[in-house]
Formats: sequence, structure tokens, C-alpha cells
Amino acid sequence: MLHAKIINSKDQKIEIEHAEEFLKSSKFGATILFVGTVRDFNEEKKVIGITYDSKDSLVIKSFEEIYNEADKKLNIKNKAVFIEHIKGYVALKEKSILIGVGCKHRDQAYVLSRYIIEEIKKRSPIWKKEHYFNKESEWLKGTSIEVN
Repeated sequence: MLHAKIINSKDQKIEIEHAEEFLKSSKFGATILFVGTVRDFNEEKKVIGITYDSKDSLVIKSFEEIYNEADKKLNIKNKAVFIEHIKGYVALKEKSILIGVGCKHRDQAYVLSRYIIEEIKKRSPIWKKEHYFNKESEWLKGTSIEVN
């Protein structure tokens, strides 16, 4: 069971309650929520916000691929995964990504949550432009898109 969505920051915010409701089940003994937020410093630069851009259809496809690969690589069959990533401007301390996982056991939930965030960072076509206190901004170096 997978929920994968890109949230436009102009219209919505990422809401933890949506993940909790999606993951609610008596099948799971463990639920983990990972929340990524905009932090105040990166590489000694004072950050005030980040603009995220993405190729939405490819991002959703990458989320689906990561979810499906977990069956083979991690052997976690009975799971629920909730992924939402923001698109647009996000201010300091606001949520940029929410990953929720529900699994039978806590070890599975920790492993799956870590696997998903690391794979998203490596593979999903999401770009970040940092905005700084001095009114400058820059696009950060990302990873190249692998086309299969």
C-alpha cells in the first residue's frame, strides 16, 4: 500500500495527520514518521528558505519504484508507505518531506524508512534552490537522473 504525492506549497502544507490516518492498521506493530525540514545553515551560509522544483510524474514514478524494490531488497512484504514532498517555496523550519512507514516489526520500519529517504535523495528528480539571509540564492548540486 503506497501513498505518493507532490504537494504544491502555494496551495497546501504537509500534514502529519494525513500520514497517521493512512498508516493506521492493526496489521502493523510499528509506525515511523520521518519529517524533513528546512534548517538554518548549510555549508556556512545562513538559509532562510528553499524552493523545490521537480518533474512530478518522474518523482512519483521513482517513489513507486523505490516502494516496489523494497520487496526484493529488504524482503518487507506487509508494509504501508506514505510519501509527500513539497514543491515551491518552503520557509525555515517548515516541512519539505514526510515519509511514514507501517510494518509488522520496528526493525523493519526503521530499515524501510531509512532505505526510502536515501533512495529518494539519490534518485528522485527534485531540485533545491537555497535562499540566503544576504538575499542571494543558488541551486544546489543534485544527482543526475538515471534513465532505464
